[in-house]
Order: sequence, then structure tokens, then C-alpha cells
Amino acid sequence: MKSLRRLLILPLLALLIAVTVIACAGGGGGGSTNSSSNTPVKVGSKDFTEAFIIGEMYALALENAGLEVERKLNLGGTPVAQAGLVSGEIDLYPEYTGTALLDVLKQPSQSDRQAVFDKVSEGYKQQFNLVWLDPSPMNNTQALAMTKEKSDALGIKTISDMVAKADQLILIGAPEFQERPDGIPGLRRVYGEFELKEFKAVDSGLRYKGLVDGEADVTVAYSTDGEISAFNLVVLEDDKNLFPPYQVAPVVRQEALDANPAIRDALNALAPKLTDEVMRRLNNEVSGKQREPEEVAKEFLTQEGLIKS
Repeated sequence: MKSLRRLLILPLLALLIAVTVIACAGGGGGGSTNSSSNTPVKVGSKDFTEAFIIGEMYALALENAGLEVERKLNLGGTPVAQAGLVSGEIDLYPEYTGTALLDVLKQPSQSDRQAVFDKVSEGYKQQFNLVWLDPSPMNNTQALAMTKEKSDALGIKTISDMVAKADQLILIGAPEFQERPDGIPGLRRVYGEFELKEFKAVDSGLRYKGLVDGEADVTVAYSTDGEISAFNLVVLEDDKNLFPPYQVAPVVRQEALDANPAIRDALNALAPKLTDEVMRRLNNEVSGKQREPEEVAKEFLTQEGLIKS
């Protein structure tokens, strides 16, 4: 009787093992969009409104493509996000070409969009084995802005105008603007030496409040900030072309892209939708109207037909 049981059990075990092997081997084939279904794609972002919105867009687009996603938004500034990407703590996040060129690669400023993108794409691949996907047309370049009333009163329309009257002006911005190569050091290099009446270093989210409350005359701005439209601000002309282009694009670990090829198509489909006008509006929905970034991101992607409602 024991021999009969053994004869029956052994073929069943063999069959079970064969089925298991076939199932495992077939897990990444066919129509599956995620060849690494047990490992979520870790989506990060930096710590400001636009980064929250775009990071959430990336996460939603990937989930719509059938990928499991782990959100790691609000990581901090560029050094923290870049370190997380290199270490594998995150698999991708939205980054800006100008930031990559100046802050990460430590390359000289350039004004040509395609040249900057090619430079950072090549540099990131060689140094970090990271891949830049398609950039969006939006250009969130750094800028300097004033209220219309103050701009008109002082006759300041360009950065050259501002530098000429710098000793009368209080500039407000994030602390890093005092050291960035396209911050105060860059302004001095391109526009000539000057001394401000004062530089007020504040959290990035307090820049515009300080400006409209009259605590400062000029603020460090970004060209897609919703507050520019909300407060009818004047963006000073960068008449000597200091600021490089800051197009946003997903930066992805090569290993994550190899494991989940659907990342490329999902995020490249989103890229052309993000223009300056779109981002100003979406940023204002969050920073001005106090809506949640995930709500705004989902609403936009649904309206554009990029995810299902």
C-alpha cells in the first residue's frame, strides 16, 4: 500500500513543480506591463508645490499603465533627491535640466534648450547610469519678480535695471539662492558687482507672501509659479541671458527602466502636456486655492485622457 501511495505521489509532485516553474517563467511575458510586479516603482519628488503635482502625475500615470507604485514624495532639495536616486531609495523623480546642469554636473550655464538636455542626458548616463526621458515644453527657469506697483514706481523692468538700484532693494528668496551658480554669484558674474540693501532668506513657500506684504521689493521666482498670475507680478527680463532653461523631465534608474519598460511610454505620453500656462494654472490650484496636489494631478490627467476616471 505504501508503494502504491509513493507511485501516485511522485508524479503529482513532479507535475506541481513543472506547473510552478512554467508560471514563474511566464510571469513577465505576454501582455503584462510590469515585469517586476512584486517590486513597486518608487516615485519621489522634491519639496515644493510643482514637484508634488508632477510627482503625483508620474505615480498616477504609472499606476494607470498597470505598475505598482510606492510614493516617496517631499524628499527635500536636489541633493537629497539625487542621492536617493543613486542609492536606489527611489527609482525616478521629476528634475529640471538647468538644475542638473549646474547643481549636479557642475557644468557652465548654457541657454540652448536642446544642448542643455543633451549635456545632462549624456552626463547622467555616464556618471550615474540614470536615464532622462522626454522633457516637457514648460520651462520653469529662475526669474526675479516684483509687484507691478513697485516695478512701475522704480522704473525696473529688467535685471539690469534692478542691479543698477540694488542698494535700494530687499531681495527675498530661499537660502540657496545666495550660493547657487545661477543665483547671486551668477548675477554678479553676468550683470556686474552689486550689493543689495538686504537679502531675506526664507522658506521657499514664504517668498511671495513676503513680497506682497511689503517685506521685500523683489522675489526669486520661477516662471511657472502660480503666484505670478495670481498676484499680477512683473517678471524682470533676463536681458543678459543668465538663467539656463529648466525643462522638467523624469530621471529614471536604468535598472528600474529595464525591469519596467512601460515606464518610458507612460511618462513620455505626459511630457508634451506640461506647458508654462498649464503649470501656472495647476500650481495656483494648489498654492493659491489650497487644493491637494493629488486631487489636482488626477483631475488634469483625467481631463487629458491620460488616465481613466
